[in-house]
Amino acid sequence: MMKKLVRIFAVLALIVSSWGLTNQQPAFAIDLSAVTLRSPAPVLAAGYRNPADDKLSSEFGTKIDLNNTHVRDFRELRGFYPTLASKIIQNAPYEKVEDVLKIDGLSDSQIARLKSTLDLFTVTDTEPVYNEGDDRYNPGVY
Repeated sequence: MMKKLVRIFAVLALIVSSWGLTNQQPAFAIDLSAVTLRSPAPVLAAGYRNPADDKLSSEFGTKIDLNNTHVRDFRELRGFYPTLASKIIQNAPYEKVEDVLKIDGLSDSQIARLKSTLDLFTVTDTEPVYNEGDDRYNPGVY
């Protein structure tokens, strides 16, 4: 008997709620054709380039810069990420690419891996835009 009352109540609740839905106003679109969005005027300084732009137009844009590149960029190189890449970053800055072979504590396999990929690296001056606040380890990209 109790089950029958619950079923009847549930059916009545569905009927009442569906009546409420049938009395709804249909949705309508707002005409936004009169609204215009102004974009801010570009602020350009004649001939100004920031250090990051200058680096991207150099070898930095095509090779891994041992003094400025983020640890995640070493992922493309098999056996580098994260251990060897972290060692490289922790021992920067380097004056020349071959200096990376002088890192203390490298295993024979790590040295061999580095020697076989030296042509993929470059060394440029350390730029704060790439190195401030440990951004080489965690730039907030998730």
